Amino acid sequence: MYLNLKLQIFKRGARQNYLAKQMGISDAILSKIIHGYREPSATERRLLSAYLEADESWLFEKFYGETAVSSLASPAAGSGSDKPVLIKAQGKDSR
Repeated sequence: MYLNLKLQIFKRGARQNYLAKQMGISDAILSKIIHGYREPSATERRLLSAYLEADESWLFEKFYGETAVSSLASPAAGSGSDKPVLIKAQGKDSR
């Protein structure tokens, strides 16, 4: 799920159906992108980041439960792994 994308849409006061129409896609496709069921194309990523006035890499950080996966973060030095780095979300209620 792209929580930062969802958050930025909310912060801008935009409606998903209006944003989708501006981009030339259906609101169902935009919903699938936001919820991580469909990967956005490079053009869709650029359009969304421009419309929402936000950094593209920040908008498209994927979240799984309480964990964010940054596709731009490099693996730990010397680990020899090419897997994305998992970043634990910091919340008020950490159990």
